Amino acid sequence: MIELGNYNTLKILRETDVGLFLGDEDVDDLLLPSKYVPDEFNIGDDISVFCYLDHEERPIATTLKPLIKRNTFGWLKVAEVNEFGAFMDWGLEKHLLVPFREQQTKMIEGESYVVFCYLDEKSFRLVASSRLNKFAKNEEISLNPNDEADLLVSRQSELGWDVIINNKYQGLVFNSEVFQPMQVGATLKGYVKKIREDNKVDVVLKPIGYLGLEPAAKKIFEQLELAGGYISLHDKSAPEEIQEMFQMSKKTFKKAIGTLYRNRKIEIKNDGIYSV
Repeated sequence: MIELGNYNTLKILRETDVGLFLGDEDVDDLLLPSKYVPDEFNIGDDISVFCYLDHEERPIATTLKPLIKRNTFGWLKVAEVNEFGAFMDWGLEKHLLVPFREQQTKMIEGESYVVFCYLDEKSFRLVASSRLNKFAKNEEISLNPNDEADLLVSRQSELGWDVIINNKYQGLVFNSEVFQPMQVGATLKGYVKKIREDNKVDVVLKPIGYLGLEPAAKKIFEQLELAGGYISLHDKSAPEEIQEMFQMSKKTFKKAIGTLYRNRKIEIKNDGIYSV
């Protein structure tokens, strides 16, 4: 069965003036318009296509790569607002509708928002929603501390940055754990730090514990080599100086130079760090 809003592998059944007709065991008349037909193909070949509804609400295939697919979150720009809602550019000819009832705040043409794409059960149409709490839920979490995760930054708050974890859950990166530029809509890797009793998830952007020390220690040592074997920072330096030079917290810095010292890579003196 063809899944709207997702990629489907279908068989090329026949060629016509308007394009290729594709099918599977259940469907034998899905059109791939001529402008999307690959330069080389054979009848009977399998082809991967994205399926959605065209302007006349008919299922259609495309080889274009949308910016979001069904049951996922994405960062999309509003192309138009009319009496039906906001229409977002998701990389396809027909824009993706966000009905007014599904807008967390009133959407503005030209602005971008994090949304969730889903199939509306009543209209059988692909739509999107910026009411993220309806779709990112922490009721049953299959995460563990130290797990690596894919993050989508969804909002900035007083505490830090809200993120969508693995297209399923909500998490928070506290301001005290941020040592790099951040913006809503950014996608990045993160690590689960803690799952609280109320199922709230704390996330950090760098590996935790021993795993986190290796990149930090490597970064400090490489900078030390570039500086000719001496850096004026040490374990008594101000946190602001450490963050400015290495984009890391003083706690991480002290653990990292401790690792380098134990591995006999550096000497720590009152005036700074020296390579051995």
